[in-house]
Amino acid sequence: MDLSYIINELGEDRENYYRSVSPPIMMSSNFCFDNIQDMQESLEFEHEIPFYTRGVNPTTAILQKKIAALEKTEDALIFASGSAAIGAAVMANLSQGDHVVCVEKPYSWTNKLLNQLLPRFGVTATMVDGTDPKNYERAIRPSTKILYLESPNSWTFELQDIEAVVKIARKHGLLTIIDNSYASPINMNPAEMGVDIVTHSASKYLNGHSDLVAGVLCATKEMTTKIFKSEFMTLGGIISPMNAWLMLRGLRTLPIRMERAEKSTATIVDFLASHEKVAKIYYPFHPSHPQYELAKKQMKQGTGQFTIQLKTENPDEIIRFCDSLKTFYLACSWGGHESLIFPAVAMVTSMNYKNATTPLNMIRFYVGLEETDYLIADLKQAFDKI
Repeated sequence: MDLSYIINELGEDRENYYRSVSPPIMMSSNFCFDNIQDMQESLEFEHEIPFYTRGVNPTTAILQKKIAALEKTEDALIFASGSAAIGAAVMANLSQGDHVVCVEKPYSWTNKLLNQLLPRFGVTATMVDGTDPKNYERAIRPSTKILYLESPNSWTFELQDIEAVVKIARKHGLLTIIDNSYASPINMNPAEMGVDIVTHSASKYLNGHSDLVAGVLCATKEMTTKIFKSEFMTLGGIISPMNAWLMLRGLRTLPIRMERAEKSTATIVDFLASHEKVAKIYYPFHPSHPQYELAKKQMKQGTGQFTIQLKTENPDEIIRFCDSLKTFYLACSWGGHESLIFPAVAMVTSMNYKNATTPLNMIRFYVGLEETDYLIADLKQAFDKI
């Protein structure tokens, strides 16, 4: 399916909305029917026909079609956050006593789900170094049901060989789930490599404007229907029609935003990799990355997030460098138009991150849509302060 068709046409059905170029926001929570037969049909197919917005909303339904097509899956579900999407994908496929093998250092809330919340209900997890696919197989138990991937994972950007892990999963009859937020569906489609469920924090690249929180889950129609009837409807972690419309707007520019991210980030990474005050850079598409060839094999191009390690380990100098940056905002998320940093030194007093083992001189960068000369000038003046 052509990318331009997905972004601009798929699911729009403009003839139903007065030929409006932009789809309407269907804010109704409830939908009425002409007769009992129509109402019965809607209840029978509540995962497809609007009945109550906690299930299907027309604005959200347009977004679902586009997201599924972008990820090259049969269907998608849209959630109120990425953690809600991940939670639903995992919980829908586990029972008491089951076991998950997960890549180490995943998204912090995935880690909490697997190692704090689900153990209360008899589910266990083993975290493994995903750079070697055999580590997944070594960790498999008779009770294992899911192999969980996040490629690359946050902060240090290790990758997993997705096809190799999928092969192991199929050998043992296990389900695979991956968080594909970093690459976006523009740069990688894990379903084409055999992954069963693909999730995203849609607050990031899919929306691209830092003005909503959302998550998506992409899979077969059979899987999404199963999750819809259980975790999706029961827990009710749905996106609002307004936010679904905002994400539809964000999708219009997704391809050009990803193209800009790759070009700008490559320039800035090259500048930082050669800087005398940078000890190390973590970026899958830089030749210094130990999995550079795997990154090129699995992903079409690089994206806008990477990490540097400053040569100094003095907390005061690290803080001075970060506080001196003016065009890189201090913020935790990413994927919008603005460039950001998230320094490890900021996490030392956080209840959510206080046990993190990330070295204090690591700083995670996100490159937005600003001109690269503008960003590099900001970096230079901040380096001069240390």
